[in-house]
Amino acid sequence: MSNQVNRRNFLKMSAAAGAAFALAPSDMQAKESKISQTNMPKRMLGKRTGIVVPILSMGVMNADNPSVVRAAYNSGITHFDTANGYQGGRNEEMLGEFFADKPRDSFIIATKVRTSTAEGAAQQFLESFETSMKRLRMSYVDIFYVHMPANAESVNFAPVLEVLEKLKKDGRIKYSGLSTHSNEPQIIDAAVANGNYDVILTSYNYNQKHHAELNPAIERAAKAGLGIVAMKTMAGGFLDKERTQKVNTSAALKWALQNENIHTAIPGFTSFDMLEESLNAASNLTFTDEEKKYLTAATSVASLYCQGCELCQGQCVKGLPIAPMMRAYMYNYGYKNPALAKSTIDDLALTGDPCSNCTTCSVQCISGFQVAQRVKDIARLQHVPKEFLA
Repeated sequence: MSNQVNRRNFLKMSAAAGAAFALAPSDMQAKESKISQTNMPKRMLGKRTGIVVPILSMGVMNADNPSVVRAAYNSGITHFDTANGYQGGRNEEMLGEFFADKPRDSFIIATKVRTSTAEGAAQQFLESFETSMKRLRMSYVDIFYVHMPANAESVNFAPVLEVLEKLKKDGRIKYSGLSTHSNEPQIIDAAVANGNYDVILTSYNYNQKHHAELNPAIERAAKAGLGIVAMKTMAGGFLDKERTQKVNTSAALKWALQNENIHTAIPGFTSFDMLEESLNAASNLTFTDEEKKYLTAATSVASLYCQGCELCQGQCVKGLPIAPMMRAYMYNYGYKNPALAKSTIDDLALTGDPCSNCTTCSVQCISGFQVAQRVKDIARLQHVPKEFLA
């Protein structure tokens, strides 16, 4: 197969391919009108914040339709989660425009910035925060996360902690937090021991393999007064790359929220149907028989969700960065976000066919992924021009 990918061929192979179509304005209005104010349970987002939030919040990462944001807001959802890097900044801009005329005390905004322990990282962290504030058109954000710290050293990196403390004193952020996509128990415990964080945003879903370690860590953080927000509750969204086997949204969300130490969840609904389904689930956390059967069966299926455990690292005889490639696969085929997948792949600086000359794959994934096939599928994005994904 040629490495040159034209737009038509890309759309065939991409998660964006298929039967996607745009709703007519009248259809959109009809669907939005079905979303009404919902009486959801509420929980305190940890003693350190004292904020009371509905157990359902909105992860805005993949949303690009302000009408869905409006429907979520009108339904009673108050907490909206974005990040500096989502959609190249357009995500924050969309929220800034939507909330420009809304009472500031009627919503809670969280955003995030990735950083490191490298020299100059704290200044870049601050500069990215300022960029986010301009996009959001706000004088402060409620929660500002250190995004995806890799280890305890990153959690405790003094220069970044000093930036967070100054932003608090200046009234630019109300609460500081961190988000964790891998090694969650260790990162959460490091945040508790640190004492400087108020909120933790953590991956949490029925398909994770390390609940015996994760649940106690979450409980320790909640007892220490930290707010706990769950992300990736949909475990990749689909069980297959063809998107024929959808994760049971209601079962997955109810599973996460059964844990009372999870104060709210931020599923990434991008349509009115997804929003309505999530609202219905959050309004009644009792499992149906069908949902129980689904959860029993689905935990043994290799879905699109990457655990982020990084146990695959070092197994490849060619030294390929398997973990981020599996995340990119999830972004593309599960989230329908090829731009994010492309960005992840580009950061890896792959060349040619990563698996060329390999007859068998040496990587064993705890989730049961067929790693070689997934590497082959997702590596093709390195040949796709960025403008095709805009």
